[in-house]
Amino acid sequence: MGLRRQQGERGMTAPVFASAQEAEAAFYAAFENADHEAMMAVWSQDEDIECIHPLGDRLMGIEAVSESWRQILSRGKRMQFQLRQSNLYQNGQLAIHSLYENISIGGKSQPPVVAINIYRFNGSGWQMVLHHASPATRLNDEPGRQDADPARIIH
Repeated sequence: MGLRRQQGERGMTAPVFASAQEAEAAFYAAFENADHEAMMAVWSQDEDIECIHPLGDRLMGIEAVSESWRQILSRGKRMQFQLRQSNLYQNGQLAIHSLYENISIGGKSQPPVVAINIYRFNGSGWQMVLHHASPATRLNDEPGRQDADPARIIH
């Protein structure tokens, strides 16, 4: 990975993700490790961010998004993710990832979740601007279905 760090507010360094895929890997690693600080390092610090958790309301802005992750990650339930059937769409400024999250909590599999993650290039790296997750009615395991190409570039 080409992870770099840049000087941020209050002299702290923040990670710079060279690709949307790096930002996504950091997002799920922070989720699995219940690391609020690492989670919020993935998110843009702009006020136009949004997050919709499964069966939840639309949360807008840094404060609301951060507090929701603080509550989720503080529950003490360790989650493991297996990501399937990712479709990646990207142009020079935005990357849209559509995927299934197969989640295990304490070794027990949960029903699949369908997620959309959107990342924006901020001039020096990629950051999340939207996470929307909803319960999936079924996993799309059609015969002959292959996972999508690693990325589709949209011009």
